[in-house]
Amino acid sequence: MKSTLKTRFAILAAAACWALSGPLAQAQESPRPMRGADVSATDQAPEAKKYLGGKPGGQEKVARTYRDQPPVIPHAVENFDEITLEENQCLSCHSADTYKKKKAPKIGDSHFRDREGKVLPTTSSLRHNCTQCHVPQVDAPPLVENEFKGDLAEGKTAKGKKKN
Repeated sequence: MKSTLKTRFAILAAAACWALSGPLAQAQESPRPMRGADVSATDQAPEAKKYLGGKPGGQEKVARTYRDQPPVIPHAVENFDEITLEENQCLSCHSADTYKKKKAPKIGDSHFRDREGKVLPTTSSLRHNCTQCHVPQVDAPPLVENEFKGDLAEGKTAKGKKKN
């Protein structure tokens, strides 16, 4: 009986070693990335693209794709000062006081509301960083294929949509 028990134990131990050796051998293979590049290779930085448009005021507005989309910046902003709570060069043209003189679009009414919706006399400090939502346009190919067509691109409005 003792030899039968020892034989069974030896068979089980051999089977366990054989079963565990497969995953260990596979784990030693280097990973194959889905993007096709070597995982340990450093990525090349993409080529810097120039912003479309030159000085502010000389470009046409870029059409929005959907309702409530933040408008894009149609002019270069490369030489603008950093936006801080104390200083914002965007407001020199787009503030409620100066937009008519500069013939620039006025910042939206939503920028004059606090979190509770209360109307403020000046721009909300929550909305001081313009480039958080508004981005300058760059002439660059899309990173992935995209066939998105927004409501406004098709001439529809949110109010004019039919409900199913």
